[in-house]
Amino acid sequence: MERSEIGDRKPSDVSVVICAYTLHRWSELNAAVASVREQTYPAREIFVVIDQESEALLERARREMEGIEVVVNKAARLSGARTSGAELATAPIVVFLDDDAIADRNWLAHLVETFQDPRVLGAGGHIDPLWLRPPPGWFPAEFNWIVGCTYTGMPVHNGQVRNLLGANMAVRADVIRRTGGFTAGWGGGSTRLGGPRGGKAVSEACDETEFCIRASRQFPGGIWLYCPQARIQHVVPAQRTTWRYFVRRCRMEGTAKSVLTGVTGSRDGLGSERRYVLTIAQSFFRYLITGNFGRAFAIFVGLAVTAIAYGQTRLLQALAKTWSGERLNCRIR
Repeated sequence: MERSEIGDRKPSDVSVVICAYTLHRWSELNAAVASVREQTYPAREIFVVIDQESEALLERARREMEGIEVVVNKAARLSGARTSGAELATAPIVVFLDDDAIADRNWLAHLVETFQDPRVLGAGGHIDPLWLRPPPGWFPAEFNWIVGCTYTGMPVHNGQVRNLLGANMAVRADVIRRTGGFTAGWGGGSTRLGGPRGGKAVSEACDETEFCIRASRQFPGGIWLYCPQARIQHVVPAQRTTWRYFVRRCRMEGTAKSVLTGVTGSRDGLGSERRYVLTIAQSFFRYLITGNFGRAFAIFVGLAVTAIAYGQTRLLQALAKTWSGERLNCRIR
C-alpha cells in the first residue's frame, strides 16, 4: 500500500497521549504537538498530560494550546501520566509520544495499519536520535537505547518484539484498561538519573517492558510488533552525550533489569537481553578489527557496568530476602 493511500482514513481510531513535566521543554512540547496535528491520519484527540507539581507548565499549556486536551497526571511519574491519559482516551487505539519527539507525517497511519491483525496488542515505531550536538565518535549505535532511541541489535523476530519503547508506541485501549495500565514505581526504586529537571526513576527504566510482559501473560497469543515505517525523531541534548551520562545510564539499566527480573522472572525479564548481548559481542570484535577502539571500549564499559549493577542489585535483593526470613523466624520462635 502506498503512503498516499495509507492516510485516507477518518480520524476515529486513535487518541494520542503526550506526557510532559517541565516548562524547560516548552518549545520541544510544541513541536511534538504540531507534528501530531499535521498527521496524514488525523488523531481523534490529543492529550497533553502534565505532572501535578508542574503548575507553571499546566497553566501555560491550558492557556496557549487550543484544541488540545490538557490534563493533570493523577498519579506519579511517567507511568502514571501515561495511564492518566489512556483512561481519558475514547479511541480504541492509544498512541504515546514523548514531549521531546517529532513524528513523521505518516507516523500514525503506519502504526494504525499494524492493528489489522487481531493478535496485535500494540506496536512501536522507529526512533531516530535528533542530536543537538554531534554524538562523540566513541558512542556506538548499539547503545542508542541510552538516549531513548532504536538501537542496532534490537531483538526483533519476524517483526515481533518482547516490549515497545515508550517514546513511540501504540497500544489497544482495552489492553491498557484490562491490565491496569502502567504501574508507577513497580520496582520500588527512588534513585534518579540526570538531576531534578532530567531525572528518571530507576523503576521507570523498564516500565514499558514490565507492562508488555504483564499484558502478554494476560492475553496469551497476543503479540507486540515493530513497525520501522512509523518514524519519529527524539531530541538528544548535549548533556546526554557525555561519558558520565553513558555510565550512569548503564548502571541504572542494570539495576532496573535486576528489579524487573525479580518481578517477572529471568525468562521474560532477560530473554531479549541475552540475544542483544550476542549482537554487541560481535560488534565489539568488529570495531576492534576495523580500528574503532573508542566504540569497542564503550561497548566493553557499557556491558561491564550494566552487568555489575545487575549483579550487585541481585545480591542485595537476596540478602534482604534472607534477612527478612531470619527476622520472621525469630518472631515465630
